[in-house]
Amino acid sequence: MTTLLDRPSDVAPPVKHRRRRRAVPLPGPWTYAALVAVLAGSAFPVYWSLVVSSQTADKVDQVPPVLVPGGHLFANIARVFDTTEFGLALVNSLVVSGTITLSVVFFSTLAGFAFAKLRFRGRNALLLVVIATQAIPTELGVIPLYMMMSDLGWAGELPAVIVPGLVTAFGVFFMRQYFERAVPDELLEAGRMDGCSSLRLYWHVVLPAARPAAAVLGLFTFMQAWNDFFWPLVVLVPENPTVQTALSTLASGYTTDYTLVLTAATIGTVPVLAMFLLFGRQIVGGIMQGALKG
Repeated sequence: MTTLLDRPSDVAPPVKHRRRRRAVPLPGPWTYAALVAVLAGSAFPVYWSLVVSSQTADKVDQVPPVLVPGGHLFANIARVFDTTEFGLALVNSLVVSGTITLSVVFFSTLAGFAFAKLRFRGRNALLLVVIATQAIPTELGVIPLYMMMSDLGWAGELPAVIVPGLVTAFGVFFMRQYFERAVPDELLEAGRMDGCSSLRLYWHVVLPAARPAAAVLGLFTFMQAWNDFFWPLVVLVPENPTVQTALSTLASGYTTDYTLVLTAATIGTVPVLAMFLLFGRQIVGGIMQGALKG
Protein backbone atom coordinates (compact mmCIF):
# COMPACT_ATOMS: atom_id res chain seq x y z
CA MET A 1 0.00 0.00 0.00
CA THR A 2 1.37 3.32 -1.04
CA THR A 3 1.54 5.99 1.63
CA LEU A 4 1.59 9.73 1.15
CA LEU A 5 5.28 9.93 1.97
CA ASP A 6 6.10 7.47 -0.82
CA ARG A 7 4.73 9.74 -3.54
CA PRO A 8 7.42 11.51 -5.53
CA SER A 9 5.80 14.91 -5.06
CA ASP A 10 6.14 14.60 -1.29
CA VAL A 11 9.80 13.63 -1.28
CA ALA A 12 11.95 16.56 -0.31
CA PRO A 13 14.54 17.41 -2.99
CA PRO A 14 18.18 16.85 -2.01
CA VAL A 15 19.93 19.87 -0.70
CA LYS A 16 22.83 20.85 -2.89
CA HIS A 17 25.85 22.11 -1.11
CA ARG A 18 27.38 24.62 -3.43
CA ARG A 19 30.83 25.88 -2.78
CA ARG A 20 31.27 29.54 -2.93
CA ARG A 21 34.05 30.48 -5.25
CA ARG A 22 36.41 33.03 -3.96
CA ALA A 23 36.75 36.04 -6.19
CA VAL A 24 40.23 36.37 -7.62
CA PRO A 25 41.66 39.69 -6.44
CA LEU A 26 42.61 42.09 -9.18
CA PRO A 27 46.30 42.97 -9.45
CA GLY A 28 47.23 46.20 -7.74
CA PRO A 29 49.60 48.96 -8.85
CA TRP A 30 52.59 47.27 -7.16
CA THR A 31 52.00 44.16 -9.26
CA TYR A 32 52.05 46.21 -12.44
CA ALA A 33 55.13 48.08 -11.25
CA ALA A 34 56.93 44.80 -10.59
CA LEU A 35 55.95 43.46 -14.03
CA VAL A 36 57.17 46.62 -15.74
CA ALA A 37 60.45 46.43 -13.81
CA VAL A 38 61.00 42.78 -14.81
CA LEU A 39 60.14 43.57 -18.44
CA ALA A 40 62.51 46.54 -18.51
CA GLY A 41 65.30 44.51 -16.89
CA SER A 42 64.83 41.70 -19.41
CA ALA A 43 64.71 43.95 -22.47
CA PHE A 44 67.56 46.29 -21.48
CA PRO A 45 70.45 43.98 -22.54
CA VAL A 46 68.93 43.67 -26.02
CA TYR A 47 68.44 47.44 -26.24
CA TRP A 48 71.96 48.09 -24.96
CA SER A 49 73.38 45.73 -27.59
CA LEU A 50 71.51 47.68 -30.26
CA VAL A 51 72.78 51.01 -28.87
CA VAL A 52 76.43 49.89 -28.76
CA SER A 53 76.23 48.27 -32.20
CA SER A 54 75.13 51.60 -33.67
CA GLN A 55 77.98 53.62 -32.12
CA THR A 56 81.69 53.94 -32.75
CA ALA A 57 84.22 52.13 -30.56
CA ASP A 58 85.22 55.27 -28.61
CA LYS A 59 81.63 55.73 -27.33
CA VAL A 60 81.54 52.37 -25.52
CA ASP A 61 83.60 53.48 -22.50
CA GLN A 62 82.09 56.95 -22.34
CA VAL A 63 80.87 58.21 -18.93
CA PRO A 64 77.93 58.72 -18.62
CA PRO A 65 77.12 55.89 -21.03
CA VAL A 66 75.34 56.57 -24.29
CA LEU A 67 71.72 55.42 -24.13
CA VAL A 68 70.50 56.54 -27.56
CA PRO A 69 71.20 54.60 -30.79
CA GLY A 70 73.66 56.22 -33.18
CA GLY A 71 74.03 56.18 -36.93
CA HIS A 72 76.79 53.58 -37.49
CA LEU A 73 74.72 50.40 -37.39
CA PHE A 74 75.02 49.47 -41.07
CA ALA A 75 78.73 50.37 -41.12
CA ASN A 76 79.32 48.05 -38.15
CA ILE A 77 77.27 45.27 -39.80
CA ALA A 78 79.47 45.56 -42.90
CA ARG A 79 82.61 45.39 -40.72
CA VAL A 80 81.32 42.22 -39.05
CA PHE A 81 80.89 40.45 -42.40
CA ASP A 82 84.28 41.73 -43.60
CA THR A 83 86.14 40.65 -40.44
CA THR A 84 84.86 37.07 -40.09
CA GLU A 85 82.93 34.44 -42.04
CA PHE A 86 79.73 35.58 -40.36
CA GLY A 87 77.52 34.92 -43.40
CA LEU A 88 78.74 31.31 -43.46
CA ALA A 89 78.21 31.13 -39.68
CA LEU A 90 74.58 32.24 -40.05
CA VAL A 91 73.93 29.66 -42.77
CA ASN A 92 75.61 26.91 -40.72
CA SER A 93 73.61 27.77 -37.61
CA LEU A 94 70.36 27.83 -39.57
CA VAL A 95 71.13 24.41 -41.11
CA VAL A 96 72.16 22.90 -37.76
CA SER A 97 69.29 24.37 -35.72
CA GLY A 98 66.62 23.71 -38.35
CA THR A 99 67.67 20.10 -38.92
CA ILE A 100 67.94 19.33 -35.20
CA THR A 101 64.58 20.98 -34.48
CA LEU A 102 62.69 19.04 -37.17
CA SER A 103 64.36 15.78 -36.17
CA VAL A 104 63.76 16.21 -32.42
CA VAL A 105 60.09 17.09 -32.93
CA PHE A 106 59.53 14.11 -35.27
CA PHE A 107 61.32 11.47 -33.20
CA SER A 108 60.02 12.81 -29.88
CA THR A 109 56.38 12.73 -31.02
CA LEU A 110 56.89 9.25 -32.43
CA ALA A 111 58.57 7.87 -29.29
CA GLY A 112 56.24 9.79 -26.97
CA PHE A 113 53.22 8.25 -28.68
CA ALA A 114 54.71 4.77 -28.33
CA PHE A 115 55.53 5.19 -24.62
CA ALA A 116 52.16 6.78 -23.80
CA LYS A 117 49.64 4.80 -25.84
CA LEU A 118 51.15 1.53 -27.07
CA ARG A 119 51.39 -1.53 -24.84
CA PHE A 120 54.56 -3.59 -25.29
CA ARG A 121 56.90 -5.57 -23.07
CA GLY A 122 59.58 -3.54 -21.31
CA ARG A 123 57.89 -0.19 -21.95
CA ASN A 124 58.42 1.20 -18.44
CA ALA A 125 62.00 -0.08 -18.25
CA LEU A 126 62.88 1.55 -21.57
CA LEU A 127 61.31 4.82 -20.46
CA LEU A 128 63.39 4.74 -17.26
CA VAL A 129 66.54 4.19 -19.33
CA VAL A 130 65.65 7.19 -21.53
CA ILE A 131 65.05 9.40 -18.49
CA ALA A 132 68.25 8.16 -16.79
CA THR A 133 70.34 9.41 -19.73
CA GLN A 134 69.52 12.95 -18.64
CA ALA A 135 71.50 12.41 -15.45
CA ILE A 136 74.76 11.82 -17.39
CA PRO A 137 76.87 14.99 -17.64
CA THR A 138 77.49 16.16 -21.20
CA GLU A 139 81.21 16.63 -20.54
CA LEU A 140 81.53 12.91 -19.71
CA GLY A 141 80.81 11.92 -23.30
CA VAL A 142 82.78 14.60 -25.14
CA ILE A 143 85.98 12.63 -25.72
CA PRO A 144 84.31 9.34 -26.86
CA LEU A 145 81.95 11.36 -29.06
CA TYR A 146 84.82 13.29 -30.64
CA MET A 147 86.70 10.03 -31.30
CA MET A 148 83.56 8.61 -32.93
CA MET A 149 83.14 11.69 -35.14
CA SER A 150 86.81 11.48 -36.15
CA ASP A 151 86.45 7.79 -37.09
CA LEU A 152 83.45 8.67 -39.23
CA GLY A 153 85.41 11.47 -40.92
CA TRP A 154 82.97 14.15 -39.72
CA ALA A 155 85.37 16.19 -37.53
CA GLY A 156 85.19 19.80 -38.66
CA GLU A 157 81.96 19.19 -40.61
CA LEU A 158 78.34 20.02 -39.78
CA PRO A 159 77.15 16.37 -39.42
CA ALA A 160 79.36 16.15 -36.31
CA VAL A 161 77.15 18.84 -34.71
CA ILE A 162 73.82 17.67 -36.14
CA VAL A 163 73.84 13.89 -35.62
CA PRO A 164 74.38 13.81 -31.80
CA GLY A 165 71.38 16.12 -31.32
CA LEU A 166 68.83 14.41 -33.58
CA VAL A 167 66.79 13.17 -30.60
CA THR A 168 66.77 14.15 -26.93
CA ALA A 169 65.54 12.39 -23.80
CA PHE A 170 63.81 15.56 -22.66
CA GLY A 171 61.81 15.74 -25.90
CA VAL A 172 60.67 12.11 -25.61
CA PHE A 173 59.63 12.54 -21.98
CA PHE A 174 57.93 15.89 -22.69
CA MET A 175 55.81 14.49 -25.55
CA ARG A 176 55.04 11.29 -23.63
CA GLN A 177 53.59 13.32 -20.76
CA TYR A 178 51.55 15.42 -23.21
CA PHE A 179 50.10 12.44 -25.09
CA GLU A 180 49.18 10.71 -21.85
CA ARG A 181 46.55 13.39 -21.14
CA ALA A 182 45.82 15.04 -24.50
CA VAL A 183 44.92 11.97 -26.59
CA PRO A 184 42.07 9.84 -25.14
CA ASP A 185 42.32 6.07 -25.47
CA GLU A 186 38.72 5.92 -26.78
CA LEU A 187 39.72 7.98 -29.82
CA LEU A 188 42.53 5.58 -30.66
CA GLU A 189 40.27 2.56 -30.16
CA ALA A 190 37.72 4.10 -32.54
CA GLY A 191 40.46 4.57 -35.10
CA ARG A 192 41.60 0.95 -34.73
CA MET A 193 38.02 -0.26 -35.21
CA ASP A 194 37.98 1.68 -38.49
CA GLY A 195 41.06 -0.24 -39.61
CA CYS A 196 43.82 2.28 -38.89
CA SER A 197 47.28 0.93 -38.16
CA SER A 198 49.46 2.46 -35.43
CA LEU A 199 51.38 4.48 -38.04
CA ARG A 200 48.17 5.89 -39.55
CA LEU A 201 46.87 6.70 -36.06
CA TYR A 202 50.09 8.59 -35.40
CA TRP A 203 49.87 10.53 -38.64
CA HIS A 204 46.12 11.32 -38.75
CA VAL A 205 45.15 11.51 -35.05
CA VAL A 206 48.14 11.92 -32.76
CA LEU A 207 50.27 14.35 -34.78
CA PRO A 208 47.48 16.97 -35.28
CA ALA A 209 46.74 16.84 -31.54
CA ALA A 210 50.42 17.37 -30.76
CA ARG A 211 50.80 20.71 -32.56
CA PRO A 212 50.73 22.98 -29.43
CA ALA A 213 53.26 20.88 -27.51
CA ALA A 214 55.35 20.32 -30.66
CA ALA A 215 55.55 24.09 -31.19
CA VAL A 216 56.85 24.59 -27.63
CA LEU A 217 59.35 21.74 -27.99
CA GLY A 218 60.45 23.07 -31.38
CA LEU A 219 61.14 26.57 -30.04
CA PHE A 220 63.10 25.28 -27.04
CA THR A 221 65.10 22.93 -29.26
CA PHE A 222 65.86 25.64 -31.83
CA MET A 223 67.05 28.03 -29.10
CA GLN A 224 69.23 25.35 -27.51
CA ALA A 225 70.80 24.34 -30.83
CA TRP A 226 71.27 27.97 -31.91
CA ASN A 227 72.96 28.97 -28.63
CA ASP A 228 75.07 25.81 -28.29
CA PHE A 229 78.70 26.83 -27.96
CA PHE A 230 80.78 24.10 -26.32
CA TRP A 231 80.34 21.17 -28.72
CA PRO A 232 80.63 23.24 -31.96
CA LEU A 233 83.79 24.85 -30.53
CA VAL A 234 85.27 21.38 -29.89
CA VAL A 235 84.35 19.64 -33.12
CA LEU A 236 84.31 22.43 -35.76
CA VAL A 237 87.19 24.38 -37.26
CA PRO A 238 87.38 28.22 -37.37
CA GLU A 239 86.91 28.15 -41.17
CA ASN A 240 83.52 26.44 -40.76
CA PRO A 241 81.93 28.21 -37.76
CA THR A 242 78.49 28.61 -36.25
CA VAL A 243 77.25 31.95 -34.93
CA GLN A 244 78.42 31.27 -31.37
CA THR A 245 81.94 30.20 -32.40
CA ALA A 246 82.15 33.22 -34.75
CA LEU A 247 81.26 35.47 -31.81
CA SER A 248 84.04 33.80 -29.82
CA THR A 249 86.49 34.54 -32.65
CA LEU A 250 85.45 38.22 -32.69
CA ALA A 251 85.95 38.50 -28.92
CA SER A 252 89.30 36.66 -28.78
CA GLY A 253 91.62 39.32 -30.19
CA TYR A 254 94.33 41.16 -28.27
CA THR A 255 91.94 44.11 -27.91
CA THR A 256 88.22 43.45 -28.05
CA ASP A 257 86.10 45.70 -30.28
CA TYR A 258 82.82 45.59 -28.40
CA THR A 259 80.92 47.33 -31.20
CA LEU A 260 81.76 44.43 -33.51
CA VAL A 261 80.94 41.78 -30.89
CA LEU A 262 77.59 43.31 -29.95
CA THR A 263 76.70 44.00 -33.59
CA ALA A 264 77.26 40.31 -34.35
CA ALA A 265 75.28 39.35 -31.23
CA THR A 266 72.40 41.56 -32.37
CA ILE A 267 72.41 39.94 -35.81
CA GLY A 268 72.51 36.50 -34.18
CA THR A 269 69.45 37.31 -32.07
CA VAL A 270 67.24 38.09 -35.08
CA PRO A 271 66.49 34.46 -36.16
CA VAL A 272 65.38 33.47 -32.64
CA LEU A 273 63.08 36.50 -32.42
CA ALA A 274 61.72 35.66 -35.89
CA MET A 275 60.95 32.11 -34.74
CA PHE A 276 59.00 33.43 -31.77
CA LEU A 277 57.07 35.93 -33.90
CA LEU A 278 56.16 33.28 -36.50
CA PHE A 279 55.08 30.57 -34.05
CA GLY A 280 54.29 32.69 -30.98
CA ARG A 281 50.57 31.97 -31.07
CA GLN A 282 51.02 28.18 -31.08
CA ILE A 283 53.78 28.41 -28.49
CA VAL A 284 51.77 30.50 -26.01
CA GLY A 285 48.72 28.29 -26.62
CA GLY A 286 50.77 25.18 -25.93
CA ILE A 287 52.23 26.60 -22.73
CA MET A 288 48.79 27.71 -21.47
CA GLN A 289 47.24 24.34 -22.38
CA GLY A 290 49.97 22.50 -20.50
CA ALA A 291 49.51 24.77 -17.50
CA LEU A 292 45.74 24.17 -17.38
CA LYS A 293 46.14 20.41 -17.69
CA GLY A 294 48.89 20.34 -15.11
